[in-house]
Amino acid sequence: MSIGNSPEDERPFENEHVEADREEARPSIGRALQQARIAAGLTVDDVSSATRVRMNIVHAIEADDFSACGGDVYARGHVRTLAKAVHLDPEPLLAQYGDEHGGRPAPTPAAPLFEAERIRPERRGPNWTAAMVAAIVAVIGFVGFTMFQGDDSGNEANVAEGSTPSDSASPTTKTKKPADPKPDPSDSAIAAAPQDKVTVRVAAADGRSWIAAKDHNGRMIFDGVLKQGDTKTFQDSSKVHLVLGDAGAIDLFVNGKKIEENFQPGAVERLTYTKGDPEAG
Repeated sequence: MSIGNSPEDERPFENEHVEADREEARPSIGRALQQARIAAGLTVDDVSSATRVRMNIVHAIEADDFSACGGDVYARGHVRTLAKAVHLDPEPLLAQYGDEHGGRPAPTPAAPLFEAERIRPERRGPNWTAAMVAAIVAVIGFVGFTMFQGDDSGNEANVAEGSTPSDSASPTTKTKKPADPKPDPSDSAIAAAPQDKVTVRVAAADGRSWIAAKDHNGRMIFDGVLKQGDTKTFQDSSKVHLVLGDAGAIDLFVNGKKIEENFQPGAVERLTYTKGDPEAG
């Protein structure tokens, strides 16, 4: 007779080791978001600008610290937003967050309805200002109508006496000039580009794209999303820095000339242009 654990008693411990190995093989939520951001070629500043999530919160989430989010509901929203910005499916990350932080948050109870009889319409006095304005308009209209009738009777009297209208009253034929043709937008863009500045025009021709533009001092000029058909023009005395979130959807004009680059759909491009761009040839 032996004293000790039977093989059946050791099986639960083996299952616990297998589950632990699976947990170690799966990266944490913050690690998964960080790896996807780096693979997309984005910085924390880029993600913060695109999602409006503050940089300190992005850093904290990538370190698996959700205390700065302000609660589970906000943490889930930040995880979903950051995952979409770095091209990840947010649902597995949200499920992992639920496993690690106690499942989905309880629904917020609806506020009780107000009783209808307690809401009474507010009594308002007569609007004397509107009445005075209406009376003044009526008086002005009556005076104008009277004067118009007097002028018509005078003209009828002159005609009755046999007076002939003056030559100046005879109708004259005016020759219409042909309408000027509308200028081509690309020609106007070339003519409008000043020689002493760098001018960059961005047009979302094939879809929507997130755009960021900075001047030569690194100051943010624009940060937002252009919908299909929208355009933005940026000028600086020496240099314009661009980040195109979906370069394949963008038509780019620099100093009045179209940039013929084979940008791929979904590609993130970082570009810098000066007064001498594009180079001749």
